[in-house]
Formats: sequence, structure tokens, C-alpha cells
Amino acid sequence: MTINDPHITPAIPTAGALASDKASRSKVFAWALWDWGTQPFATVITTFVFAVYLTSEAFGPNDVVTMKLAWTTGLAGLFIALLAPVLGQGSDRTGKRMFHLRWQTWLLALICAAMYFVAPAPEYFLLGAVLLGVGNVVAEIANVNYYAAIDQVSTPQNVGRVSGFGWGMGYLGGITILLVIIGVLGSGFGADEVRKSMIMCGVWTLLFTIPIFVKLKDRKPEHQPPSLGIIGSYKALFASIRGLWHSARNTLYFLAAAALFRDGLAGVFAFGGVLAAGTFGFSFTEVVIFGVVANVVAGLATMGFGLVDDRLGPKQVIIISLGSLVILGLAIFFGAHYLITNGLMDKHGTAMFWVLGLALTVFVGPAQSAARSFLARLIPEGMSGEMFGLYATTGRVVSFLSPLMFGLAIAIGMRVTAGTEESAQYWGILGVVVVLAVGFILAILVKSPPKGDRVVS
Repeated sequence: MTINDPHITPAIPTAGALASDKASRSKVFAWALWDWGTQPFATVITTFVFAVYLTSEAFGPNDVVTMKLAWTTGLAGLFIALLAPVLGQGSDRTGKRMFHLRWQTWLLALICAAMYFVAPAPEYFLLGAVLLGVGNVVAEIANVNYYAAIDQVSTPQNVGRVSGFGWGMGYLGGITILLVIIGVLGSGFGADEVRKSMIMCGVWTLLFTIPIFVKLKDRKPEHQPPSLGIIGSYKALFASIRGLWHSARNTLYFLAAAALFRDGLAGVFAFGGVLAAGTFGFSFTEVVIFGVVANVVAGLATMGFGLVDDRLGPKQVIIISLGSLVILGLAIFFGAHYLITNGLMDKHGTAMFWVLGLALTVFVGPAQSAARSFLARLIPEGMSGEMFGLYATTGRVVSFLSPLMFGLAIAIGMRVTAGTEESAQYWGILGVVVVLAVGFILAILVKSPPKGDRVVS
């Protein structure tokens, strides 16, 4: 392979990015606290509180504001897909990963707090949508640098448990801040309570991310190349992808497989609450309680499976998790079908979903964490930011699949159940199961990552 630009070096080194010496527990804890500290944006803002507030009737007709928010979210996703790998590459080239992560984290905290100014009136919708969209971009780009920093706190021998600990801390942090907000402001969430909770989210993010910037420092590369500019950065990115194709093709195969099954994993949480309320008869309060318990279960399970990751390997954790999710998803579908057709949903539906739904959450976090540790084991030295940038981009490229398959499966269910009083919403489970199943098959075909500091070709 020949590259004419001397500043673009796509050669894939044999040394791995992970550290050879074990980091102190304080460094690992400081790294994991960043996930704990930034989780309010995902849990409180985009899932439980602010996004729901922004699509309420206070801002306009529900369908209209929901559609506009979807456009804003989609546009933010496009920016993430375009920017993530190039900005991650820039952190690799300059060695200023922690510098960039610091200002991105502080900006995210500021955006969270600024949502306080989104008053419940139609003229404030644009401000809220822009803040949410920009916040999504900043959060995802910051995640690239945070994921890449795993090479400063883990070795090939313990990367699984470190990744699992960080991911589990994220689950637990999100639920903790939600409970703190409810404890301080009460469970009756009006506009004033929503706006005040945004300030609490900003302060939480600022406070709990301080340790990572105290413990982890920038590391300048031995040979710092000159700045490439935007066009040069994309040239270098494509050169790196070509280099991976020739020298570490397994990494590209994994990125494709992970993009698919990660979208399926996202679908489990995205539509779990919808199914709990619409099919299994949960009240709003019960959905929130289920969400709290589910996140605690997911957090603890992810930490536990981190130990399995280091012992058996991340591929085995991914395969076990995805296989279990497919089986449990089918069990929920056929269980719902049985209860509905026999008129037993009102009597047994809630109990069934508590059991099988919580069982699902046991395997979502471990698969996500193992995917991160899998890639961390494959990344060549000096390419962590760029590779995790590609990880973010490939995930965004297929992020439409689970929603599309969920809706398509419901449409099929409506045709099958036409002429009956049976609700077809639970058919959407099959759409997510299909995405998980295809990701499961592709994951089987990917080679396991190395246990030492080398790259799988």
C-alpha cells in the first residue's frame, strides 16, 4: 500500500494500545466516576425527564413537537457520525485527549444547566431542541475520548473488569441522580421541577468528573505530526481504514458486527418502557420503578460479567449475552401472545414482564461493556481515539434499524391479528430480536481478540 502524503501514516503497528502496567485503583475509580458523573444527560435528560417535558403539550401539538425533536436528534446523529473519528484522531495525534475531554465535559455540564431556561411555552421549544441536539453531539464526542482513555487505566489482563466497572458505574450513577432529584424536588414533576433538575444535573456532572482530570494526564506522542486540517484528517482516516483492511481486517469486521448488535441492545431499553405500559399494563409509576430496578440490575450484572470477560474473553461474554437476549425476547413475545389470546394478560402480564424484563437487563450491559473491551484489545498503539471514533460512527450509521424493525414487526402483527381485538404492539419485540439475532451471528464470525499486546489480522 502506497500513500503519497508523508503526513498520513496508515501503517498498523503490532503493539497494542493498552498499558503494560496495572493502573492504581484510584485511577481506575477516577476514570469510572466520569461515567457516573455524565450519566444524568442520558438518564435524566434524554430518557426520563427533559425529552418528555420538551414533547409535552406546553410546547405545541404532541405530534408536531415530537417530529421536530426527532429531526433535531437525527441531525445531531449525522454530526456525530461525521465528526467522531476525525476528532478522535486529532486527540491521538496531539496527545491532548484529557484536554479535549475536560472542555467537552464542562461544556456538557453547562448545556445541562442551561436547560433551566427552557420555559414551558412554544417559543422556547427551539432553544430546548438545540440544547438537546448540541448536548448529544458533545456527549458522544466526549465519550470517544473517555472510551479511548481506557488504555491509561487497563491492561490486556484486566480490561474486561475495568470496562465493566465503568459501565456499571454509569448505570448506577444515572439512577442515583434520578432518585436524588425525586428526593429533593418530589415525584410530582411540573415544569418548575424539571427546570430545577437540569441545574442539579449540570452540578452533578461538574462535581463527579473532577477526579478523572486530577488522576489522568495528557500523554504527548513520541513523534508529534503536524496538523492536517479537516481535509487532511479525512484523508488520514480513510488511509487508516485501508490500512486496517490490509493489516487488521478483524477490527473492521468487529466494528460492523458491534454496530448491529449495539443497536439491538439500545432497542431493548428504548422500547422496554413502551411495552411495559402499552402491552403489560404497567402504570407510569410502575414504569419508573421498573426502570430504577432494571438499571441497578444492569449495573451490578455488568460489573460481575467484567470478571468473566477477563477470564473467558469478551467475545464469549458477547455471545452469551446476545444468545440469552434472543431467547428471552422470544419468551416475552410468546408469553405475551399466550396471555393475550387466553385473556390472562390483566392477571399475569405485569408479573411476567417483571421476571423476563429484568432477566433481559442482566445481559444488556455486559454485552455493551464487552464490546468496548473487545475493541480496546484490538486497537494498535496511538489509534485509540480514532478507533473509538469509528466505533461511534458505525453505531450511528445503523441506529435506525431497531426503530424500523420494531415498527415493521408491529405492522406485520396488525395484519396477522386483523379482525380481532388483540393489540399488536407486543409484536415489536420480534423486530428487536431480529436485529439482535443477526448481530449474534456476525459476532460469532469475528475472531476473538488477543490476550497479549498484539493486533488480530
